[in-house]
Amino acid sequence: MKIERKPSTALLPTPVVLLSVAGHGKEKPNIITLAWVGTVCSTPPMLSVAIRPTRHSHGLVNAAREFVVNIPRADQVAAVDLAGVWSGVEHDKFAELGFTARPASQVAAPLIEECPLNIECVVRHQLDLGAHDLYLAEIVAVHYDEELIDSRGRLKTAALHAMAYVDGEYWSLGERLGSYGQAAKALRTGNK
Repeated sequence: MKIERKPSTALLPTPVVLLSVAGHGKEKPNIITLAWVGTVCSTPPMLSVAIRPTRHSHGLVNAAREFVVNIPRADQVAAVDLAGVWSGVEHDKFAELGFTARPASQVAAPLIEECPLNIECVVRHQLDLGAHDLYLAEIVAVHYDEELIDSRGRLKTAALHAMAYVDGEYWSLGERLGSYGQAAKALRTGNK
């Protein structure tokens, strides 16, 4: 039996990211925790992030029109949570959370050195959706910690130790369940 509930943000899980953005004027660079994030295009590579207009980083992203999406490790959950709860108006999140701002190669926003994966982005479109503004951004550079890449140049997903957001809770990601096309290949070859 199914239980119907009112429309809500029920697409679960969602990735947990730390978005870093350059300061503007006298503002310092800032970090915001986001979960409304996703891949939206492969050519050119693009992603989306949604930020409430009431958030400090919203104004910084509007001014800079670029940012870095940093993928934190599950063991960084306390800092990730504080980066989302604290306001950049009152806190220097890089200093107070022990994060190192490293220059990016294509954008003015800093990378977070302690995050194993950093994705540099330039805003191409912005949509007012209601409670959030949606930014569609082109990925202009990606940086991986070297221990994430195997000898064939492929991502060692388990080494990423990423986390997800589910209904107000942070969850670590588990084991590999399969790969794209695996079930179709098994059907073609007669293996189930």
